[in-house]
Amino acid sequence: MIRVENLFKEFELSKKQQKENDTTEKKAIAVEDISFTCEPGKVFSLLGPNGAGKTTTLRMLATILKPTSGKIEIAGIDIQKHPEKARAKMGFLTGSTGLYERLTPNEIIDYFGALYGVSKPMIQERKVKLFDLLDMNHFQNKRIGKLSTGMKQKVSICRTMIHDPEVVIFDEPTSGLDVITAENIIHLIKDCKNQGKTVIFSSHIMSEVDLLCDDLAIIHKGKLLYSDSMEAFRNQMEAPTLTAEFIRVITNANQLS
Repeated sequence: MIRVENLFKEFELSKKQQKENDTTEKKAIAVEDISFTCEPGKVFSLLGPNGAGKTTTLRMLATILKPTSGKIEIAGIDIQKHPEKARAKMGFLTGSTGLYERLTPNEIIDYFGALYGVSKPMIQERKVKLFDLLDMNHFQNKRIGKLSTGMKQKVSICRTMIHDPEVVIFDEPTSGLDVITAENIIHLIKDCKNQGKTVIFSSHIMSEVDLLCDDLAIIHKGKLLYSDSMEAFRNQMEAPTLTAEFIRVITNANQLS
């Protein structure tokens, strides 16, 4: 489970940033008083336009950024008090692979499995399953530097999942990928849900949201506009499609701000 309570994040602005944003404010609020809960065995989607605060929120969940205030629990662990324990329970995937190009997928996954304290037999067992699921067997021994973007993303996914985390965080995991690789990721998210894992993901692709998510939240300008089940969202829709309803919610928020 993921539990977020009254989450705030402020960033210090440099003089250059103040000038670029035409402001004299020394701080910018990226996330403002956000609360939501993601439950095991469900897929939670975090939606919002560019710059809404989605990635900042997910990076705080992943312990990459420290909240200014508020509380985050991952699998019952307070991440600010015990970040190492929380990291051991989660996997985090972004569109930026950050892989060492001189190693092979096999070597990368073995290395990260060992970092997580996974036994060698279990690493091999997990690799067989993940390599089959993601169709990685034909390039598992090629150097990362020789792989396509889609192949690298598959390696990143495998790295994210090698320790069998209870909580999985996906930040726009299919962005810029080919249809086949994107479909592999969709299958992985479904597999995580079926295993009872807690899954949270952000996406700009409404067909993915429609297909996968059980609960959703909409964030805009750092503030939470909506948080409830997908069923409740559909029942209150005033527009004919999910995309149109999302745009309507954001447009109304802009008019009120």
